[in-house]
Formats: sequence, C-alpha cells, structure tokens
Amino acid sequence: MQSPMPAASTVPDIVSPRLILRHLTPAMLRASMEARLAEAARWLGAPLPISWLEEAAVMSLRLEQMENEPEYAPWSMRAMLRREDGQLVGHINFHTCPGHAYLQGRGDVELGYTVLPAFRRQGYASEALLACAGWAVETAGVKRFVLSISPDNLPSQALAASLGFQWLERVDDPEDGPEDVLVADWPFTRQHHV
Repeated sequence: MQSPMPAASTVPDIVSPRLILRHLTPAMLRASMEARLAEAARWLGAPLPISWLEEAAVMSLRLEQMENEPEYAPWSMRAMLRREDGQLVGHINFHTCPGHAYLQGRGDVELGYTVLPAFRRQGYASEALLACAGWAVETAGVKRFVLSISPDNLPSQALAASLGFQWLERVDDPEDGPEDVLVADWPFTRQHHV
C-alpha cells in the first residue's frame, strides 16, 4: 500500500527561464528526512537522488522554523527543479522572514543555496538567487540581501561578486566556521569577470 501523498503546497512556485523553485512543505521535508524518498519524489514530481538525504540538517532546521513561525513558510526551502525535465539540481531558501533580529541591520533577508555537484558551474545558483531576490522585492519590498559564504568557497565568492555583493565582515559561525558576510542592494549589479 502506498503512503498518502503529502498535501500540495499552497505557496506558488517561483519560475525563472530554466528553473522552477518549488516550496517544500513540512510533509515533504518529513518524508525526505525519514528517507521516504519515493513518497517525497512523487510529491515533487522529480526523482530524488540518495544524496538528497545529506541535506537533512537544513531540512530539519527549516521544518522547525515553519512549525514555530507559520508565516515563514513562503520564505523557506525550495527545490531547484530544471524546467525542461524536472531534474532536481539543488535547493535555495531564505534563512528567515524579512527583518529578523539576527541580521543585526546588515540587510533585510539572507539567502542560502546548494547546487548538487553534477549541476555546478552551469549558472543555476545565479539564476535561482536572482529569481528569489526578485520574488522577495515584489512580495515584501526587500531592498538589501545578505549572503554568508565560507572564505574557501571560491565559486560562491565569485558568484556573489558577479552579482555586486560587497564584503561587509567576517564572522565565526558556531556551526559552519568562518564566513564572509556579503551584502547587495536590489537591483543587483551584474558584473562579468574575465
């Protein structure tokens, strides 16, 4: 007997030229965290690689946030699905609703993302960041965005620079270690590096 399908998300997709950014409901996150990948994949409409289970920590964090703050749901974790074939290429999320105190005035919202290894260096992170930022501007009037990136993550550092993010400070995150805090105002200034 098949497990019942999780409730479909009431949060609309964010669509960009190559991606669908689909909100992951609490039921879908629970199914993923419990390694019920077939059930989660049916809901998502895309196969989920076994490596998806490696994202359990962020899934757990975002699930807890949605349970404690229902208004956070539209800002929570979204699957990056390739429009042409529904392939999962990564995920993206806002760390909180706009204006959260933890940002300490650095910006309105912080974004985080992961692109699965097989799909890196193909522009998916940039496209997802631009689509989510545009959505945040339209939805909540967000003006300033924050990224926290490990100093050793050179591809993400280069991506941030190409979108006009500027270094603000280095912090020592208790979970992730040293991170550079970068900020950019909307609209982002696209810069092409040679």
